[in-house]
Amino acid sequence: MNADLAPRLTRLVDQISTIIVGKRPHIRDCVACLLAGGHLLIEDVPGVGKTTLAHALSVSLGLRFSRTQFTADLMPSDLIGVSVYERSKEAFVFHPGPVFAQVLLADEINRAGPKTQSALLEAMEEHQVTVEGETRALPAPFFVIATQNPTDQLGTYPLPESQLDRFLMCLTLGYPDQASERALLAGTDRREAIHALSAVMSPEELVAAQQEVLKVHASDALLDYLQALIAATRSGKWFVDGLSPRAGIAILRAAKAIALLDQRDYVAPDDLQAILPQTVAHRLVPVAGAGRGPREQVRAMLEAVPVP
Repeated sequence: MNADLAPRLTRLVDQISTIIVGKRPHIRDCVACLLAGGHLLIEDVPGVGKTTLAHALSVSLGLRFSRTQFTADLMPSDLIGVSVYERSKEAFVFHPGPVFAQVLLADEINRAGPKTQSALLEAMEEHQVTVEGETRALPAPFFVIATQNPTDQLGTYPLPESQLDRFLMCLTLGYPDQASERALLAGTDRREAIHALSAVMSPEELVAAQQEVLKVHASDALLDYLQALIAATRSGKWFVDGLSPRAGIAILRAAKAIALLDQRDYVAPDDLQAILPQTVAHRLVPVAGAGRGPREQVRAMLEAVPVP
């Protein structure tokens, strides 16, 4: 591992923790998601810091940040961009939309219609968009942080399975504890505090860190354990449908990122166990009569599958 990388990653988590108080484990997961080259979905009630977290992360990494408020009347062209005829140039000129950023915050993504939600699919999977038959590459790195309100709220559209599968992780921030909330009440405004932040890493250093994740070693025994967990999701005992091969690759990548944050060059079973609920619960539906939500069902499955 690069000797300079570990302290930089620690400073990154420390700095964001001064903005999002009392949520260090969630911040580590968010950073791990970015290091693994994935996209993040945050599901929670309004006002718990979802937007602030995305903004603090982009500033701390020196990344170009763009925010789009998803609404029922948002069109795909509002997100991707559109070509407009300019008389002075006697030609159509493409005006890029907010998706052409390094960190795109898709705020309240489940308030937009399915057509607009689907406009993100190509961008998230291929890091490119196709407009009027022309393919345009997105900036690198490219990271989508989407927030969604609980699906029982009015005016929400459930995300389709294909869209959910593009998110490496799904987190729930939850309310702060009493001490953290007191610090928020007594401190400066969080948005003002973000403007005082400086970049801890450059975009180039982030790309290099993402390459370091790929070098983290996963032993044959660790892969056996991962396959056993994937097989358990497909057994029909815990979930309606099991995990796809793409999901398995995503879990391993996330576990490698967690190992890198812990300054290790190998993946341990604890890394898989720590990251599994965040990486798979949003992809799975518990069997009828389970009496548990997806995350609780994943944890129950973890306890039932032995470590090789």
